[in-house]
Amino acid sequence: MNDRRQRIGRWGENIAAEYLIKKGFSLLTTNARTPYGEIDLICQRENQIVFVEVKTRTSYTFGYPEDSVTPRKQAHMLAAAEHYLQEHELDGDWQFDVIAVEGAPGGQPPRITHFENVLA
Repeated sequence: MNDRRQRIGRWGENIAAEYLIKKGFSLLTTNARTPYGEIDLICQRENQIVFVEVKTRTSYTFGYPEDSVTPRKQAHMLAAAEHYLQEHELDGDWQFDVIAVEGAPGGQPPRITHFENVLA
């Protein structure tokens, strides 16, 4: 991944983390690596673990951010979450959310769309 894409991705993850904290989530960790891929954000709300995939776009050239969460990506997300839960011996309720961030650093305020429980 090139430096610009990484900067945009990290910016989007920071925007998403701030958004979730304002919504009452506790941020547990960022960029958790598993053999099945990285989990961008792991949060907790009440007694529920929430795994979050953040997708950021600066334009619509390649579609909306959420369009890139394909069935294949969802399978990797599920495997990564299950691995993380098992590795950390966590039990109980959990869900996977997607946060789409549209915008760019230094531009207009970003547009944030929160899709909850996408792997139901």
